Amino acid sequence: MNVFYPVSLNLTGRTCVVIGERDDREAIDKAAALREAGANVRWLSDLAALRDEEIVDAFFVISTPQDEALSRHLRALADRHKFLLCCIDQPAYGFVAMAAIAKAGPVRIAISTTGQAPRVGKALKEALQSAMDATFEHFIACLSTQKTRIKRKYPDAGDTGIRRKGMIDAAAGFTAKLSFAYPEWFLERERAQLPAVVEKGDRGER
Repeated sequence: MNVFYPVSLNLTGRTCVVIGERDDREAIDKAAALREAGANVRWLSDLAALRDEEIVDAFFVISTPQDEALSRHLRALADRHKFLLCCIDQPAYGFVAMAAIAKAGPVRIAISTTGQAPRVGKALKEALQSAMDATFEHFIACLSTQKTRIKRKYPDAGDTGIRRKGMIDAAAGFTAKLSFAYPEWFLERERAQLPAVVEKGDRGER
């Protein structure tokens, strides 16, 4: 299993291509996310009429159909023309594994399972999104205001340490907690692999 290196892309003004039918929920979501990031989105929805010249000038291509022949062809184009490629749920063909994004205000938390367990990524996203409520968003906005005030109060280059301490103090007391629940088939498997508990008497101990 290849572990992908997590990065964030600056897509402002970049040409990005989405390949997927117009009623494909995945394609709809990805096109919207690319536009939110400032990309120039070219959506190719007629899969029977795809032309290489509509794809090869892109900076980033996202393909949603579960079509291995299409994915192989896109990978060959990406190798030749050096664009970034993501084939949804087919990580072997692409260079990019999409992350599930939880967001509130300016905060973005990306969760990636490198395409191996997308439902787990979705569950993590939903849990984080639920926790990042209106209060959290307001707290982040207040921290941003505090940061601006501290910079104005200590503008000199030599005040870096004071500014840093001010921001650390402002966020002091903020904590986050997360717990996991697992399906019963997995718990049974884990229990079956646990070593038996050895009683003292079994080892001849007194």
